[in-house]
Amino acid sequence: MSVATAEATPELRGENMYDLGHTTIFSCHKDPRFSFCMYVPRSVQQAGPAPELVVAVHGTGRTITEYRDAFSHFARWNNCVILCPLFPVGVQGDDNRNGYKYISEGDIRYDLVVLDIVEQINQRYGFNFKDFGLFGFSGGGHFTHRFTMLHPSRVWAASVGAPGSVTLLDPKQDWWVGTGNVAELFGIEIDLDALARVPVQMIVGDADTETWEITHKPGGRHWMEGANDAGRTRPERLDTLRRSFEAAGVKVRFDVVPGVSHRWEDCIDQITDFFSDVLVQRRASARAQIG
Repeated sequence: MSVATAEATPELRGENMYDLGHTTIFSCHKDPRFSFCMYVPRSVQQAGPAPELVVAVHGTGRTITEYRDAFSHFARWNNCVILCPLFPVGVQGDDNRNGYKYISEGDIRYDLVVLDIVEQINQRYGFNFKDFGLFGFSGGGHFTHRFTMLHPSRVWAASVGAPGSVTLLDPKQDWWVGTGNVAELFGIEIDLDALARVPVQMIVGDADTETWEITHKPGGRHWMEGANDAGRTRPERLDTLRRSFEAAGVKVRFDVVPGVSHRWEDCIDQITDFFSDVLVQRRASARAQIG
């Protein structure tokens, strides 16, 4: 992409205004039911090291521009592009707020939508993102740990924030409580060796203890036996997920933030610190391989 100047064409000036920095909202070409916004550092126009990608997945409130803006300072100073997909409520016409959290809903595979969007921005901007950092809080935390289970080779680090319900690496229980029928549902075998290579952060506030939104009841859309067995509160359920991951060989950084309720904004420093630390190690490893 080219830098726009006063003498540039309207097309180039439009690119500079809407496609760089805090971008406008784009539709997903393969499925326009979905869309996304980005933060693209203007330095990508210059010669230098290729940027990394971080995908930030919204919670039920779907405040994607707030996620984008919160990560923009980190992105600017760490040479990262931020991608924030939008999964609207009720894409099946039934006002379901939660479909994306469980990866599959009707004919939709939300994991594949994200991969399609990544390929779209690769083509649009000339990037070559093969993997990415992945963050999500609340509903996005649902999506993040499940996507990472299914596609560990596409994730260079995962930050799982305060999911209301968790999927354990338990082949004796079916999805979504466990992973017993993953191959049947998704055509994917869980690759525990690849998963163990992904640095994982799990983060939750110690005051995030309300249960009204996360207690499953018989007859509910996502009810199944074992739905509440991981714990009563979000901290309890995330700790159960931590133990499940660690038992499978995954190294987990477990952050319980004092005095914080269900607010991702109050965890952003710990989240960006995690990604920064992983990037330092990732880039040092890449330099060592080249040298």
